Amino acid sequence: MTVRRIVPDIQVASEEALDTSRTFYGLLGFEEVMDMGWVTTLASPANPTAQISFFTEERTAPVVPDLSVEVEDVDAVYERVRASGAEIVREPRDEEWGVRRFFTRDPNGRVVNVLTHRS
Repeated sequence: MTVRRIVPDIQVASEEALDTSRTFYGLLGFEEVMDMGWVTTLASPANPTAQISFFTEERTAPVVPDLSVEVEDVDAVYERVRASGAEIVREPRDEEWGVRRFFTRDPNGRVVNVLTHRS
């Protein structure tokens, strides 16, 4: 299994909090690489896989995840996670923005968004 990147996901209370976060992390060198209105991702220009995402809500799932893990083959990872008995918070689904993903809960109660970018 190949892990391509890990992104912390932070839920913010409002657009104002999102703007404040964007400004703060900009001081650390992050730049906006995606803004879908309800989720914004910032990345390092020098290392584009160094990212952080901010959610005002989660539009297609029951909960905002704590962490996103991009993998090479999301369906293979889903089968391993399901077979292990770990809780599946959300079944695999193709999203309109070009990813296939599912949510699981880790042993510490954190929700993990596991995804693959579709070609």
